[in-house]
Amino acid sequence: MNPTLFHLAFPVGNIPDTKAFYAEGLGCRVGRENAKSVILDLYGHQLVAHVTDEPLKPQRGVYPRHFGLIFTAEADWEALLKRAKEQYLCFYQQPKRRFPGTELEHRTFFLEDPFYNLLEFKYYCHPTAIFEEREFVQIGDR
Repeated sequence: MNPTLFHLAFPVGNIPDTKAFYAEGLGCRVGRENAKSVILDLYGHQLVAHVTDEPLKPQRGVYPRHFGLIFTAEADWEALLKRAKEQYLCFYQQPKRRFPGTELEHRTFFLEDPFYNLLEFKYYCHPTAIFEEREFVQIGDR
């Protein structure tokens, strides 16, 4: 079976700042682009940034809307964290451990792009916590 890719379209204010954050900052490969849209390769998944004339406003917290990646190797999570710091990307939430000492334990940090889109990057200590562990009810930090 061929791999299935995830696609996400999201609003931005302009293409140059989008490319600065996602390509230069996060290391996304840039695909097709025009004055109103750009396709970005985020670890093999397709992001499409679309310029909007609607006012973009900061959220009041990470819920309900954010997107990101779950790394299956802690070293990869740490490498992106290091890159984000070296590129002076805007941290919305600093790196931390959630639910330490439980089957749900994971490392996480949030970035904010120049248009208030929030991105979360996670590494689960126990891979079963990604889709399993139904006896636990904790989700996020609410």
